[in-house]
Amino acid sequence: MTRELTCIICPRGCTLQIELEGKNILSVPGNGCPRGLKYAEDECCNPQRTVTSTVRCTDGRVVAVKTDKPISKEHVFDCMKIINSVKADLPISIGDVIIKDVFGSNVVATENAEI
Repeated sequence: MTRELTCIICPRGCTLQIELEGKNILSVPGNGCPRGLKYAEDECCNPQRTVTSTVRCTDGRVVAVKTDKPISKEHVFDCMKIINSVKADLPISIGDVIIKDVFGSNVVATENAEI
């Protein structure tokens, strides 16, 4: 099986033609640097995403948040359920941990919110 990806690691945007046998990568033609090979391996074998969203505050406003590390793509919807179930207390500063240890990542504020 062949899977085509555009590498997003550097500005070159190499087109990768990943040759797969099950979850085993046989070859990755098209990568212009070693980072492209690593990207192909990660994306095919263990895709991860940084989740960005908003959390409702106790006063009804919303504050932008994100995971501080990428989480496994298979956990993104479960992560969103957790984020949607929380109400944050004010005040909030950028970088404050809103939810600890969600699939190995903390959910942190990406904006300030005063009382």
